[in-house]
Amino acid sequence: MYNLDLVTVVIIAANAIISFKGFGDRLFFERYKFNVGSIRRGEQIRMFSSGFLHADTAHLLFNMFTLYFFAYVVIGQLGNFNFIIIYLASLLFGNLLSLYFHKDEYWYSAVGASGAVTGVLYSAILLYPEMSLYMFFVPIPIPGYIFGIGYLLYSIYGMKKRIGNIGHDAHFGGAVGGYAITLILKPSLFETDLGHVALLAVPIVILFVLHKTGKLN
Repeated sequence: MYNLDLVTVVIIAANAIISFKGFGDRLFFERYKFNVGSIRRGEQIRMFSSGFLHADTAHLLFNMFTLYFFAYVVIGQLGNFNFIIIYLASLLFGNLLSLYFHKDEYWYSAVGASGAVTGVLYSAILLYPEMSLYMFFVPIPIPGYIFGIGYLLYSIYGMKKRIGNIGHDAHFGGAVGGYAITLILKPSLFETDLGHVALLAVPIVILFVLHKTGKLN
């Protein structure tokens, strides 16, 4: 069963407190959201603060429920401190990728813990690839590694087509962060589960190739 560790409670509480502050204080929200123009002018704090703001309650609940479902796997295998490293590094990776792809769009803004949460999700899948996930529209369990690959492939498609008001690049960057930091923290995975390590790298290679060949835009 799922365990609600203290570190997860603290992160969820921080997201809730800061997000609700933003809901009721528009100046606070605007000051700390991810905005390319402001970041390029030197306001780097937005690279982290934006990850604790959310657009609305539904956005906040979705991210925090997802975090709850996967955090225990990472904490159970890597410990609280390494979990925090993965969470914050994934948040940063997600925003760095967003900044890279939108560097000339000074108006571009975003909020949410999606990059950090996706990093935790991808880390959990890497650590426990045989986990089964259920989707509302699919009546059978999906192996974790299949879900992870499919999710990132969809994120690439979303980045290319700019589908919806969703930060697909932040999701992708967060997943890359979770993947990379997990392998750094637990390099034994290269020996014990090289097949899944390689499979989960496929979307990352695809994104790199599409970007280098100019086919992403």
